[in-house]
Amino acid sequence: MQAAVSIAPFLDKLAELIINPLIYLAFTVALFIFITGIIQFIRSETSDAKRGQGKQKIVWGLVGMFIMFSAYGIVRLIIASVPGLKSDTGYINFQK
Repeated sequence: MQAAVSIAPFLDKLAELIINPLIYLAFTVALFIFITGIIQFIRSETSDAKRGQGKQKIVWGLVGMFIMFSAYGIVRLIIASVPGLKSDTGYINFQK
C-alpha cells in the first residue's frame, strides 16, 4: 500500500503537465481544422474540388472534437468510478 501513496504525486504531476494539456491541444487542433474547413467551403463557391476538401476538413474536425469530448468523458467516468481518484476540477488528480 505504501507504493501507491508514493506514486500518487508523480501521477498527479504527469496528468497535470502532460495528459491534460495534450487533450486540450488535440481539441484545439480539431477545432482549427473544423474552422478552416468551413472557411474553405464558403470561399470556394465555384470550385467543386475545393468545396470537397472543405467538407472533408469539416468532417474530420468534427470527428476529432467528438473523440476529444469522448476521451474527456471517459476520464471523468474513471475518476468518478475508482475510489481515490475523486476530482472536482475536471483534471485527473491522483492525490484525492
